Amino acid sequence: MLRVSAATRLGSLELDVALDVQAGTCLALAGPSGAGKTSVLRTVAGLLRPERGFVACEDEVWLDTERGVFVAPELRRCGFVFQEYALFGHLSAWQNVAYPLRGPDRRSRALALLERFGVAHLADARPRTLSGGERQRVAVARALAREPAALLLDEPLSALDTRSRAAAGRELGDVLARTGVPTILVTHDFTEAALLGDRVGVIDHGRVVQLGTAAELAAAPASAFVADFTGAVVLTGTASAANEGLTHVALDGGGSVFSTDPADGPVAVSVYPWEIALAPAGTDRQGSSRNHLAVRVVSVTVVGNRTRVGLAGPQPLSAELTGASAHALGLTPGVPVVATWKATATRLLPL
Repeated sequence: MLRVSAATRLGSLELDVALDVQAGTCLALAGPSGAGKTSVLRTVAGLLRPERGFVACEDEVWLDTERGVFVAPELRRCGFVFQEYALFGHLSAWQNVAYPLRGPDRRSRALALLERFGVAHLADARPRTLSGGERQRVAVARALAREPAALLLDEPLSALDTRSRAAAGRELGDVLARTGVPTILVTHDFTEAALLGDRVGVIDHGRVVQLGTAAELAAAPASAFVADFTGAVVLTGTASAANEGLTHVALDGGGSVFSTDPADGPVAVSVYPWEIALAPAGTDRQGSSRNHLAVRVVSVTVVGNRTRVGLAGPQPLSAELTGASAHALGLTPGVPVVATWKATATRLLPL
C-alpha cells in the first residue's frame, strides 16, 4: 500500500490531501489545471517537500515531517512517467529503458521489458522515430525497470493526438493492471480517469472533494463542481417543496424544473446530456418527462455515433442524441426545440 498525506502552501494554493492506494490498483487524480494534482506526485517522488506530510510505501517511510525523515528522490523505489515522457533523444529505446539499470545483463533486462509491452522490435529505434503510443510504452518500461514499489504517471495521454489517445489509453490500462504496484495517475480529463483508474479522486483547490469509482461519482456527484467535471449539465436555481413528493426549482434566468431529490433554497441542478431528449418546438407535454424547457440550438457536433447538441435557454445546456434522432429533428443552429428529461434524472446539489 502507498500512503500519502501532504499539507503545504504553494503560492496561492493550499494543498491538503490524504490518500491510500492499494497494491495493484490505480488511483486517478482528476481536476483542472492548478488544482494540485502534480504536486501530489512530486511529494511522493521527493521532488516537493511539504511543510507537513507523510509518505510510506510497503514498509518503507519516504517522508515523515514530524520525525524529520526525508528520503532523497533517487533512493525512493518510485517510477515516474512524466507528461512528455522525458526520453533521452540520443539513446535508443532499449538504452532508455536500461538507463536506471546496472550490471552486464542490463540490455537483456531492458529487452525483456520492451517485449512485455510489445515494442521489443523497436529496441534500436530513437525516440523521435516512435509514435506517441510507442514512446509512452518505452517510458513506462523505463519507469518499471527499477522494480519500483510505486508508479506515478503525470498526464500520460496528454502528449498524444486525439486519434491515438483512445487506443493508447486501452493499452496503458492493460499495462497498469499487470504492474501489481500501487499507481497514482493525474489527469484533467474525467473520461481518461474513468478509463484508467480503479478509483477516481476529484481534486479542486488543493483538496480531494470526492473519491470513489467513476460510476459512483457520475451517479451521485457530491457537489456542482464534481457534476460539472464528470460531464453533467449544471444549472442553478432556487428549490422549494412541490406536490407528489417532488421539488420545484425556479431556474435563474427563467424556466423551472422538477426533481425527486429533496432541497430548499439555492441549489445546483445536475443532469447528464444523454438523459435529455429533444422535441420540435411547440410539442405538447407527453410521456413521463416532467421537465420541459424551450431552448434554441446553437451547435451540432458529431462524435462517433453520437451527436452533441449545444442549446441556449435560460442557462446554457447540451443534449446527446443518436445521429438518427438528430437528423430526424433537422437540427441546425438557430432551430427552436424543447429539451425534456425526467425528474428522477435530475440531481440537486449544494452550490
